[in-house]
Amino acid sequence: MTAAPQAAAAAPPGAARLMAELADTGRDAARGGYSRPVYSTAEHELREWFLDQARQRGLDTETDRNGVLWAWWDAGHGARQDAVVTGSHLDSVPGGGAFDGPLGVASALAAVDHLRNRGLTPRRPIALAVFPEEEGSRFGVACLGSRLLTGGIDPDKARNLRDPDGNTFADVAAAAGLDPRFIGPDPEVLGRIGTFVELHVEQGRGLVDLDRPVAIGSSILGHGRWRLTVAGQGNHAGTTLMEDRRDPMLAAAAIVQAVRDVALRHPGARATVGRMVPVPGGTNVIASSVTLWLDVRHADDAVTAAVVERIHAEALRAAAAEGCTVTLGEESLSPTVHFDPALRARLGDLLPEAPVLDTGAGHDAGVLAAGLATAMLFVRNPSGVSHSPEEHVEDDDAEAGALALADVLEGLAGRGDG
Repeated sequence: MTAAPQAAAAAPPGAARLMAELADTGRDAARGGYSRPVYSTAEHELREWFLDQARQRGLDTETDRNGVLWAWWDAGHGARQDAVVTGSHLDSVPGGGAFDGPLGVASALAAVDHLRNRGLTPRRPIALAVFPEEEGSRFGVACLGSRLLTGGIDPDKARNLRDPDGNTFADVAAAAGLDPRFIGPDPEVLGRIGTFVELHVEQGRGLVDLDRPVAIGSSILGHGRWRLTVAGQGNHAGTTLMEDRRDPMLAAAAIVQAVRDVALRHPGARATVGRMVPVPGGTNVIASSVTLWLDVRHADDAVTAAVVERIHAEALRAAAAEGCTVTLGEESLSPTVHFDPALRARLGDLLPEAPVLDTGAGHDAGVLAAGLATAMLFVRNPSGVSHSPEEHVEDDDAEAGALALADVLEGLAGRGDG
């Protein structure tokens, strides 16, 4: 049974105060910042924190079969249909910033407080959602939770994904309380969502340069992840002459350079190798293989494909020069997303001072956009840096974001109390 909403407190905690409650969870002493991979101890603590916060507000909580957390403000509607949904994620990249993901969750809770203080009884249900494995930092597929929900990834592929320690997603999900047999497309859950609005820290300098605290999202650049594996011959570092080597590390180094060079030849492209793992990884061992993870993004999906094709050609050339071979495999691919224009225009009416910005970062809102009306709000990041401990949001901007989200939720859900 849906819990009855509690009376509003005299003063809402606000997004900044809620964020402060998370400051010690998942700190990474080695990398700096935070490391909160999905279903880790840190991310589990954050999930429990969200559920507790939602229950304190009288919201009815549940976890769906894909591990998405839901908190419902039904306001006596009974049927959960055509809901206005907001939320984000709680996992992080290794050594990431404090705000990427959690700000959207904290702001959603704060927005509910603001709406309660305004005496709102929403005409449409409002729900808060937390999606697992948005960053893909543990299992390599970004937005895994929302992809499973929408059918954007085959469940068998998801079940067999492995983390760096060799654990399958099926085993990790089962340990977290899910039944991996039932992960995958969930039309019933999707059918409840009428509109989805995600608030997120801006991961660039757009709002800094415009001197505004909050922006409306217009689009997400097309982006994908690929795995390049260079195979050579493992051998002894001291007894193998330089001319007798088939060293995949040398080919990998040339590929990293080629990635930058290819991207620079395509204006607007971004291509990155952020992770490289040699096998076996000994200091006095010539590697037998090296795996590189490639991230490529561009607003034009054809350019993204061309960049990857050119990088693959350069990788084949670099591997052959060292007597090695290379294989390329796609891990995930998301085409450029343009958020629903009618919804974006409605947000513009509700937030007339907010500029409109695109982003090069992927989000669950982009995955959901394939079948739902979705939108995004961005909150100013004065450093302009993200996926790094330097990521930051000032308290006043966090409050401005939560208030903007409250205005949007009120405008979309409407008042059911006359």
